[in-house]
Amino acid sequence: MGQLLYDAGSQSFDIEDRTLAHLRIVFMNKLRRGEPFAFHVPDPNGMGTRSLWIHPAVALVFTFYGSRNPALNREWIDALMSEANGPNGLTVGPEPHGDQR
Repeated sequence: MGQLLYDAGSQSFDIEDRTLAHLRIVFMNKLRRGEPFAFHVPDPNGMGTRSLWIHPAVALVFTFYGSRNPALNREWIDALMSEANGPNGLTVGPEPHGDQR
């Protein structure tokens, strides 16, 4: 289980390492291009969903607790990137069964 720290750690979200590795690719590519987007994540207290504004000015930290880098699924990265590019922002969906690298 990994962790996403948002806004210099003012908020933290536990996210499974495999999912977090895929999100990191999407976040870094979007931010590198200067493309902010909304990210919707379950509230850590179980009270619905939180929507975060992912922007280059907001500090993010990706912490992985596993000892190995998860294999990446290009199909999932493409699906997440497509959703992040859409008008509603990014909500993590199930991983498609495709090629893993």
